[in-house]
Amino acid sequence: MKIEDDQLLQPEGELSLQLPAGPEAVNIFGDVYGGWVSAQAVLACEIRAGQEAKGRVATVSVGRMSFMSPVMQGTILGFYTQVLERGHSSLRIAVECWGQCPDGREPRKVTACECVQVAIDADGHIRRLPPAAGSI
Repeated sequence: MKIEDDQLLQPEGELSLQLPAGPEAVNIFGDVYGGWVSAQAVLACEIRAGQEAKGRVATVSVGRMSFMSPVMQGTILGFYTQVLERGHSSLRIAVECWGQCPDGREPRKVTACECVQVAIDADGHIRRLPPAAGSI
């Protein structure tokens, strides 16, 4: 029995966002369009960064994103995030998007990228990150 590559892969990081790809996310061909998936990936990074920063954050950059397969409407997408680097005010976060198709197939990796988020105060000015959990 041959084990497919998708069966060997597992999401890396913690689940930061999970939602279905609904009809508002479909392009003219009936598939979920990449821009919608990209926006959700950035949202997942913002959620993780907001938790780490204990407050408001802003997106500074979004890395290159390649899609491995089309996404069907109704697919449940999970966005897994992992902090790769922590600066004085910024976080570099990896995000992986995994999809569980409505036809019951095993979850598969859809795309991945990195985002940089910066902590900001109520006036939109850059601020220092609080100490990381578990640090002295």
